[in-house]
Amino acid sequence: MKYQLRKKNFWFILGVDLLLLVAAHLLAYVIRFDGVVPRDQWDSISAVLVFLLPAKLLVFHLFGVYRGMWRYTSLADLLNLFKACVVSGFIALGAILLLNRFEGFSRSVFVLDALLTFLFIGGFRVSLRLACQTTFCLPFFGEDPGRRQRRKRLLIIGAGDAAEKLTREINDNKGLPYMVAGFLDDRSAKIGQQIHGIPVLGPIGDLAEYAFKVKAQEILIAIPSATRDQMQRIVELCRTCGIPFKTLPGLGELISDKVSIKAIRDVSLKDLLGRPPVRLELEEISGILGGKTVLVTGAGGSIGSELCRQIIRFHPANLILMDAGEENLYKIEMELLHEHDFNRYVPVLGKVQDKGLLESLFGHYQPTVVFHAAAYKHVPMVERNPWEGVYNNIFAAKRLMEVSVRHGVERFVLISTDKAVRPTNVMGATKRMTELLMQGFCEQVESAGGGTRFMAVRFGNVIGSSGSVIPLFKRQIELGGPVTVTDPDMTRYFMSIEEASQLILQAASMGEGGEIFILEMGTPVRIGQMARDLIKLCGKEPDTEIEIIYTGLRPGEKMYEELITEGEGIVATGHEKIMVLRGQGASLEYLRASLDNLKELAVVHDGEGIKGELGRVIPEYTPQASASILPRG
Repeated sequence: MKYQLRKKNFWFILGVDLLLLVAAHLLAYVIRFDGVVPRDQWDSISAVLVFLLPAKLLVFHLFGVYRGMWRYTSLADLLNLFKACVVSGFIALGAILLLNRFEGFSRSVFVLDALLTFLFIGGFRVSLRLACQTTFCLPFFGEDPGRRQRRKRLLIIGAGDAAEKLTREINDNKGLPYMVAGFLDDRSAKIGQQIHGIPVLGPIGDLAEYAFKVKAQEILIAIPSATRDQMQRIVELCRTCGIPFKTLPGLGELISDKVSIKAIRDVSLKDLLGRPPVRLELEEISGILGGKTVLVTGAGGSIGSELCRQIIRFHPANLILMDAGEENLYKIEMELLHEHDFNRYVPVLGKVQDKGLLESLFGHYQPTVVFHAAAYKHVPMVERNPWEGVYNNIFAAKRLMEVSVRHGVERFVLISTDKAVRPTNVMGATKRMTELLMQGFCEQVESAGGGTRFMAVRFGNVIGSSGSVIPLFKRQIELGGPVTVTDPDMTRYFMSIEEASQLILQAASMGEGGEIFILEMGTPVRIGQMARDLIKLCGKEPDTEIEIIYTGLRPGEKMYEELITEGEGIVATGHEKIMVLRGQGASLEYLRASLDNLKELAVVHDGEGIKGELGRVIPEYTPQASASILPRG
């Protein structure tokens, strides 16, 4: 309170409150006596006000009425004021009842006084807030009259909860460079209504007309749950207006589930995927992660880093970040610390192949859950360097599984890929071999009486991952083209990194051991169409401003990706976006001889030999012609 006494604003508000309290008491008498207050009541009025005013101010102080910031008066502030008015009214009634049993006083006056006090003081507070949100805001409250003219006129597409929260934030924070000029929404029931005094002008299809009418300088798409078709339609309408446009991220990207002006960004390709938000069973996930020590390998990579962002939502006791790349590890470390205020992490710079490091790490920190996301995933690169795929994808995973079993890890989650299905490249074959290893370890653990639960999660491409085609397309567009597409008919499954990571956590909570979970990837996307969409998002026209050329399949690439192999027993789960394969894997004894052969072939960099050995263990693997950077022998 002592800090409030130093502010001139406080004394101004207090003075107005005193006048309003006197006015409320006098008006209560006027109403009670039908406009003519008897002369004998004036002595009672003056006697009561001497005690009533200090008592009300004291009660207001106790209920925090003077602690709020008046320009941000909210329903909570009005509720506190209402309580204070009721309590002060009861105090006044009780005091007069005890002192003279209401001789010469009217009880109804004090009831009216409490009601009018709330209306007058509450109305004054609301008026202050409205004043601070209009051009008539006084310099006394710190408003810069010229700031309104400097802010961009924002036309918001969507008139739902997200739009309302953003508008409230813009109105409350005059430092933001926006002012909302109107809303557009296709729901006819909302057209003509208002949100915080700002009208819902009309349907989205009339975007160009209303953007001109309200002199919009920027458009914001505030529909986080928009489908792919809806987003494509809206983006095309925005492009025809020639006005800069941005969007709110999808609900899956909003880790804290809080809509904020800070979340506004440019429309990206993943917005056009239009995938619905993931339903997470938070209690189940929290049960395996909350208060536990979690290890993520490849923590600086695309999937690994997003896994870390999602994991910290469930308050692990410790998060071990392991990565072989110094820069990537540093980036995720700094992000967790400075952007998410999470400091219970251990950055480990090293390779999963380092047995001594793993033993020391597991012995000291005793991780409970392991997410193995580290791998070489770039198909043509691994095709040309197959020995590195063997080292990093197979033997690193095998070593990590062995150490996990020895140290009693509860859950081991292998991040796999759709390229492991009927693989035509070394990367896919090595990941399929790792799936077999996972099932082999699971069988061994179960035969020994239980222990670590092993499982794998298989999914397709993610938008924006390292080695993805999207960054390549963007760079080619920046350079003025051409954009290189392998084949006009090539298709791929895509989902956002956020969605993939959330579903990985969900699958991890469901696993009993030995499962290969498959994420529902939706409809495959033509790479050629994706290139066209990206060119348009960058404000260019495909084929005219930016040329598209077709280069043919690269080494190891397939025209179409698959999620399951014929004959694999796919089973639905309790989650609509997760399926599971419960097929029988190979035993570790069966795989051991092949692993020994692969190690010998990798040492001498025998690419053809590696492909042949992988084909022997994985009959569905159909290797393509040699693309190794080193000749055989």
